[in-house]
Amino acid sequence: MDSDGQLKRARNGALKVLDALAGRRVLVAGDFLLDRYLVGKTTRLSREAPVVIIEHESDGVNLGGAGNAARNVRALGGEPIPLGLVGQDREGDQVVELLRAAGVDTGGILRDPERRTVTKTRILAGAANTARQQVLRIDQGGEYGASRIDRLVRRARELLPEVDAVLLSDYGYATLAPPVRSCLIQAARTRGLPSCADSRYRLYEFQGVTVATPNEEELAGVSGRVLRSDADVVMAGRELLSRLNARAIVVTRGSRGMSVLEGTGYCRNIPPARQGEVADVTGAGDTVASALVLGLAVGCEVLSAAVLANAAASVVVARRGAATATAAEVARALRG
Repeated sequence: MDSDGQLKRARNGALKVLDALAGRRVLVAGDFLLDRYLVGKTTRLSREAPVVIIEHESDGVNLGGAGNAARNVRALGGEPIPLGLVGQDREGDQVVELLRAAGVDTGGILRDPERRTVTKTRILAGAANTARQQVLRIDQGGEYGASRIDRLVRRARELLPEVDAVLLSDYGYATLAPPVRSCLIQAARTRGLPSCADSRYRLYEFQGVTVATPNEEELAGVSGRVLRSDADVVMAGRELLSRLNARAIVVTRGSRGMSVLEGTGYCRNIPPARQGEVADVTGAGDTVASALVLGLAVGCEVLSAAVLANAAASVVVARRGAATATAAEVARALRG
């Protein structure tokens, strides 16, 4: 079958399974963050320093990291089962409250009184009648203690028998420490469950996952080379595929869509599902990983699951902030 024929078959396969996503239970393990937004209007330069004065207009909070992945699973009809850590602080309370507001069970969110919840504060500003753009980000919080990691492993073992798939969302804050990673990946392989690794900095440490979803920058980082061409992407992807002993690698490539490498390293390219203005790519990786692992959980072939994820990403990048896509929106994107 030619490439166009393969993609048409994969798109039809993705459309057929959309209704089956409902109720699939996905263990979403990783770094649960709080995203805080401060929005204002630029007015004038300060007399005190060469900086712009921003007149406050609004503020808000949202789930970030693994929390955003859980939101995406929920929006597509799945049932996310979170596993992670937050501090015993106001920000941690907000993460828990936001999950509950989204209809997500928070029994797997553990609290650490000795650490602050990881919080990313984004300041967005712009002139009157213009779109607000991010001008500054302030990060707070850090890694959690080893004793909390032991508690995570115990909780993981309690939750794993109840799920259909495992999503590992690693933002570099060490929630997915080696004992937690090993427990989750080995249990998924033993039970024949699909697992997906979405890791910013340590993707090589997720050996044994079913699939990994690096973007080009992340793939370049783990391969240690500059990716100047399609051939470079394929070579680095094959290397990662072999090193992880994974079933597939799905490389997200922005305006160039996705590259899917399976088994022997054969590469198939998926063009963007929608040609249009990209408003914001924040959280698009969470959307891809969530849709992909849900697709695998209902028995999709990797290419069909990747086409599904590609369509979901096309929905969220057209919106500002970390967004989600519903199954109905994904269906419209798949149909073009």
